This record gives sequence, C-alpha cells and structure tokens, in this order.
Amino acid sequence: MTTKEQRKQNVQQSFEDRMEYDELLNCMRCGFCLPSCPTYLETNRNEAASPRGRIALIKGVVDGVIEPDQDFEDQLNMCLGCRACEPVCPSGVNYGHILEEARDILESNKKRTAPEKAVRWFAFDKLFPHHQNMVRVNSLLWFYQSSGIQSVVRKSGVLKLFPDNMQTMEKVLPPIPKPSDLKSRPRHLHAEAEQKARVAFFSGCLMDTMFMKTNDATLSLLQKAGCEIVVPEDQACCGALHGHSGEKDSAKALAKRNIEAFESLQADYIILNAGGCGAFLVDYGHLLKDEPEWTERAKAFSEKIKDISEVLVEMDFHKKDLKLPKRIATYQDSCHLRNVMRTHTAPRKLLSSIEGVEFVELKEADHCCGSAGIYNLVQEEMSMQILDHKMEKVRDISPQVIVTANPGCLLQMKMGIEREGLGDQMEAVHLVDLLLEAVQ
Repeated sequence: MTTKEQRKQNVQQSFEDRMEYDELLNCMRCGFCLPSCPTYLETNRNEAASPRGRIALIKGVVDGVIEPDQDFEDQLNMCLGCRACEPVCPSGVNYGHILEEARDILESNKKRTAPEKAVRWFAFDKLFPHHQNMVRVNSLLWFYQSSGIQSVVRKSGVLKLFPDNMQTMEKVLPPIPKPSDLKSRPRHLHAEAEQKARVAFFSGCLMDTMFMKTNDATLSLLQKAGCEIVVPEDQACCGALHGHSGEKDSAKALAKRNIEAFESLQADYIILNAGGCGAFLVDYGHLLKDEPEWTERAKAFSEKIKDISEVLVEMDFHKKDLKLPKRIATYQDSCHLRNVMRTHTAPRKLLSSIEGVEFVELKEADHCCGSAGIYNLVQEEMSMQILDHKMEKVRDISPQVIVTANPGCLLQMKMGIEREGLGDQMEAVHLVDLLLEAVQ
C-alpha cells in the first residue's frame, strides 16, 4: 500500500471513529437550510455546496461510499461556517459541530509542506495564543502607519504584487494604537452610575490590540450603564480560529485557560463585543464534552457569556438621552452573534433609540458578508462575490453608516465601501463606537 493510500485509509477510519453518526442522520434533507446558505446561492444552487449536501458528503465518507479526496475537502473549505442553517433547521442539526469535527479530522491527517507548517505554527501556536506577540505585531503595524512607510509603499506600487483583497484590506485598516497605549490596559473599573451588576470583560486578541479603541468604548459604556468591570489579565484568545481551522487540541487548551481565568471572579456576566468570539465561547461545553473534569466548568462559563448589546438593553441603556447629527444607519448582522448567540433584536433596539439616527433595515442583513474569520483571505473569490452582492443591497438604501458588531464584519464592510468607491458617502463602524459618540 502506498503512503497516499494509507493516508486515505487513516482519514476514512478517523471519520468512522469520530463523527457522531446519529447527528448526521438528524438531517432530514428537507431543504429548509438552502435559502439561508450563502455558498449554495452563490454557486447557482449547487447541492454539494449546501449544508445538507455537505452532511451527505460526510456521511458518504463515513459509510465508505465516498473517498475523502481533494474535491471533498474543497467543498468543506468553501463553507463559511456562518451557521445560518442552524436556526432554520426543524431537526436542530448542529451543523457547526459536524463541520469543525470533519475539518479537524482532515487537518490531523494532512501532509503539509514545510512553509505551510511554518505559517500555521506561527499563527496558531505563537501569535494568537500569546497576547504579547499580538502586541508586537500590532507595534509593527503602528510603525508602518506612523513612520511614513505606508505612504511610500502605496506610492511605489508594491501593493500591486498582492491579491486584490489584501490591497483593499491594507487601505481599510483602522489607525493602529501606539505600543505605549497597549502596556497599561485597565483591569478593574467602577460603575459611573448606580451599580447594577459586576461583570467580567472578555477583551479578545484583535479587539484588545488593533481595535483597542472599540474595547475602550465598550468599557466606558458598561460603566455608564452601571457595571463594575473586572478584566482578568491571564485570559487568552477564544480559540475560534483554531477550532474553525482544524486545530482542535489548541482550541481546547485555550478554552481551559479562559475558564480558569474567569471562573473565580464571581461575575454576573462575561461580556464581549465580538460575535465570532462569543459563538465559540458559548460552545466550550461541546468542545470539552469528552473531558468530564471540564464539562461542568465549561457549562458554567458559557452560561455567563453575553454580548454587550444584550446587557445594555437589559440595563435600559436605550432609554438614556442618546443623540447624534442626522444620518441614515443600517445594521449588518454578525452571523455568529445572530445564529449561535441568537442576538439580533438588541443591536437594532439600541440603534433605533438614538435621536437623529434614522434606522433602515438592510435587506438580507442576516446573510453573511463573506468575512468569516480568515475566509476572505483563503477563499478570496467566493468571499468577494458574496460581498459584492451584499453591497448591492447597501446601495438600495444608501445609508451614511453601516453598523456591525464583530471586527471581521467591520473590516469586510469597510472593504465593500472601498471596492464600491463610496468612501466619501458612507462609513462602517462598530455598534459600541457609535453608541459612545451618541451618549457623550
């Protein structure tokens, strides 16, 4: 038997051993998921590019009637993992869990080149799990922006050597915080109004470096709403990028670090401002389901996870005196915030409460924008196709502001504005940044 044949056999055996067969059988092939699936719609209704189609492919591999070849892997990789299929599924199929397990099996049996191994080692082992390394990369970006190098690079045409979406991404990066600003992050803040709750804040990795100002705005809003805030220093990356990319063991290690960091704080809630992180944090119970010593601790942790918009509404923040100059605003849902955390009313209620803001619903706001973590880097063509169709819906209502609740969505919508040449007409902002501007 050749090495290639042995690898296929190992993959086949892993699918048989690890996939939950009853979960695969839960899919009744009713088709309710199809209108909600971006890749199904963007591929002219290709069945294999739908949730039920991918489940059928996985079941075929488990049953031994389909080979886990490159075509099979490509179909799984094309999935955004937006999980829009889950809320509409009458059988309650946990599609996200199925997809992540399948990807982990494929990754654990993959033979990668030395450069590929080096990139994954740097990203998953050395960068995201270690806040200080994130700070160092952030410092390099700050130097690039503040030293004049960015201007020289743009004028020289060097960026043309990179893919189109990376060129656009470079244009829409936010102003990077100074390294000195990242060295003294707050760990304990008192409520500025009558205290209503003691909360812990999950600061994240990108959010507490590249989007530090949004984190600061989040803390300020919580204080104004009546929250005492604790920010544990030893928290880690949520592990979402690891879990979505076939690095399950690393995701588990990060989950355990976070559970240990937060469980002794006696907080009423664990608050975050990034839907992608939140969806993974609430799934820690499933991630650690095979480790009995962690199962209950993970469940207790996940039960406290809340998006800031939900907490602000609970504390009647939308009843405060919120004002902004007149503008039309719309809201693009974070897929994971809506489909996994089931939060979609609260952001809209907050936006609608701002005097001067005319809130207009975006058609298909619940459809993915094409960001999906690093999907817009590794699946550029499909990501940009989805984004272009999203921007068609944006043009129909011509808002001055597109509001989002996740950093990936924010950058993706900024890219859409840049690609459409609408930078002088509209902007994309995070919800909490807009709310802080409105309350001051």
